[in-house]
Amino acid sequence: MKLRITLNDKTFEVDVEVAEADPATLPPAYPIGSAVLNGTVSKASPAPTSHDENVDETKVCRSPVSGIVVRLIAQPGQALQVGDPLMVLEAMKMETNITAPIAGRVAALRVTQGDNVQSGQVVVEFD
Repeated sequence: MKLRITLNDKTFEVDVEVAEADPATLPPAYPIGSAVLNGTVSKASPAPTSHDENVDETKVCRSPVSGIVVRLIAQPGQALQVGDPLMVLEAMKMETNITAPIAGRVAALRVTQGDNVQSGQVVVEFD
């Protein structure tokens, strides 16, 4: 079979021979949710859920992105207004300021500095 190939504005004609070969073989399939480490198949940990159960959505702040907690600014017991800074997350080498979505008193910080957080994870609870 002849093929015409153009590279950098130069055209070449090449002869190609199609070789008969054994059918391609694929590596063994592993079930979804498994991992192979040192030749051993093991069940992977369940993926984190984006929403915690039994949480009053009107009294929490959820992380808008997945990242690492770089700095905690708010403290438990602190009174905050809408937009006051709660913490700083690093996501994709950029720092993101997380601010209070509601006015209120911080009941609990659900994360500490250095924690990995998922998008949608509750990071602060308010009274």
